[in-house]
Amino acid sequence: MSPDPWPCARADGATRCLLDASVVPNAKKTEAVGLHDGALRVRLAAPPVDGKANDTLVAWVAAELGLPRRAVRLKRGPASRSKQLEIDLPLTDVQAWLVRCLGSA
Repeated sequence: MSPDPWPCARADGATRCLLDASVVPNAKKTEAVGLHDGALRVRLAAPPVDGKANDTLVAWVAAELGLPRRAVRLKRGPASRSKQLEIDLPLTDVQAWLVRCLGSA
């Protein structure tokens, strides 16, 4: 059996998934740049102050997936570079976005 090409995403029920992210704040622009230790590496154009980086991450993921902001929630890691997002979208849709965003893993 081949390893999971997207270890950063996993199903959490039929219509929801979890996405692990490793963030780098204070970047020039917000973008996904690959995988890092099993998490999606995201550069954020926001400082890690007063929750701005968390808000930027949630808003960016929601916009990328074409979802309302309320459909993406920070589940873990509000004060850490390692974060976990809960997304109201099936795993297959998130994996398809990862392929579009990063190419095949």
